[in-house]
Amino acid sequence: MLRLSPLDARRFHRRALLLNAPVPNIAAALDRLGFVQIDPINICGRMHDLILRNRVAGYREGDLTRHLHGSPTCPLATAERTAFEHHLPGRNILAALTLDAWPHLLAAMRHRSRRVGSWSGKMDARQRRLAKTILAEISSRGPLCSDDIDDNQRDHQGWGLHASLAKTTLHKLFFHGRVLIARRIGSRGFYDLPERVLPGPTLTSPETALAETRGWVTLLKLRQRRVVALSRSELGYVADLVQRIEVEGCRPLFCLREHLPLLSAADPPVEPLLLAPLDPLIYDRRLTRQLWGYDYTWEVYTPPAKRVRGYYALPVLAGVELVGHIDPKADRANKKLVVVARSVRRGHRAATAVQSLKRFLGLK
Repeated sequence: MLRLSPLDARRFHRRALLLNAPVPNIAAALDRLGFVQIDPINICGRMHDLILRNRVAGYREGDLTRHLHGSPTCPLATAERTAFEHHLPGRNILAALTLDAWPHLLAAMRHRSRRVGSWSGKMDARQRRLAKTILAEISSRGPLCSDDIDDNQRDHQGWGLHASLAKTTLHKLFFHGRVLIARRIGSRGFYDLPERVLPGPTLTSPETALAETRGWVTLLKLRQRRVVALSRSELGYVADLVQRIEVEGCRPLFCLREHLPLLSAADPPVEPLLLAPLDPLIYDRRLTRQLWGYDYTWEVYTPPAKRVRGYYALPVLAGVELVGHIDPKADRANKKLVVVARSVRRGHRAATAVQSLKRFLGLK
């Protein structure tokens, strides 16, 4: 067991999550973090871009999409892909994953295709019939989005009163691994057959055993957040790889032993940062409250009357303190960043962090 003061634990947490020393490229970030969560909402930049801009040197808006798929005018060839988009096993979290993740997703895909569920579960009779048409169209025409499917049927399960059957069916085909996202234009995905998206050696990798996949998921959690609480079952899969950490005021925590050298790393001078709402540093709300003394909730789905900080408030990280939040909104038409609300602790300034976000978004 390793005992750390809250201050030393915060320093370690920040270092381990690449917030002191950015890596040179997206591939290195994915290798360190295991995955990056993808979210299409674009208020002041998309979630994945806001996460990576603080961790990858020279990161530009949209770089993760280009890394995954190339550009709309120059898509990646199958052999060039080193990462892809899919949902984490057992969770509806869309993420950028490296190719070695594929065998660990197969059981979850099969399970979704057999269980009841309007969002990602097995198809009903209408969806099965349309799925045959969609797969034939993709096979002959190449990557398609739901608007490319010539079908005017509506689907009232899972997508609201105005959802199209084509959209529901195409998304289920994706959840079940029968199509994959081949490219994106904005946030819209275009789907193709797996053999035209992933390299052959990846697709032919054998499905991993359940215990191996559960261990892999636990390792992803440790790589993604670096300082975590583990359940007894999770600990059973990684006990020989982790170090228990005791910090006053926190439940028992764990990190990977390979990250322990970061405890003695030097800290360079750093400017305040605006963190993404789902940044790995603050993803675990309980840990954020206990270790960082900051109670944060992403309020994008909270009714307006109940919001405390704002629709898309970004926490302000100053050194080893979370000192407040900025709620920004990008006015793309007028090329301005509007600060809807802010609350920063006295003695701290977030102006440089706001200016950095403006430059990243190309706004005034």
